[in-house]
Amino acid sequence: MNTISPSKNEQAIANESFNQLLDSIDQLKTETPEIEIEETGEKITIPLNALRLLADILGKMKEGKAFSLMPIATEMTTQAAAEFLNCSRPHVVKLLETDQIPFTKVGRHRRIKFLDLEEFKSGMKATAKSKLIEMMQESEKMGLYDS
Repeated sequence: MNTISPSKNEQAIANESFNQLLDSIDQLKTETPEIEIEETGEKITIPLNALRLLADILGKMKEGKAFSLMPIATEMTTQAAAEFLNCSRPHVVKLLETDQIPFTKVGRHRRIKFLDLEEFKSGMKATAKSKLIEMMQESEKMGLYDS
């Protein structure tokens, strides 16, 4: 998984081009627009969804956020999964072995589908949010939380 962190110069360029691209996309009337590379004069037909993805990338770049592009059907190693979940590899192995995340084995190696990891991460975020709300409500009932 290749992660890209934009430089300050790339952030500035992305900031300038992000809104222009969004405005252009809004004006398009075809699913396969043609763009022109000014330096070479070459015209290229690009699927509209690819342009929308480019706009998403520029949006992340202008904010200075690191990003990675990965096919959804990708299978990940336990190390890559740990990096995605921001935890240790042994913790990921424990999650796999306790059937909290589905996986397959290729020889001795475990492989996890990106979609399964994303679903697990979303579930963890939702659980954490509901627990936090529950704690706030309990604190409020006890008079510990002033609103």
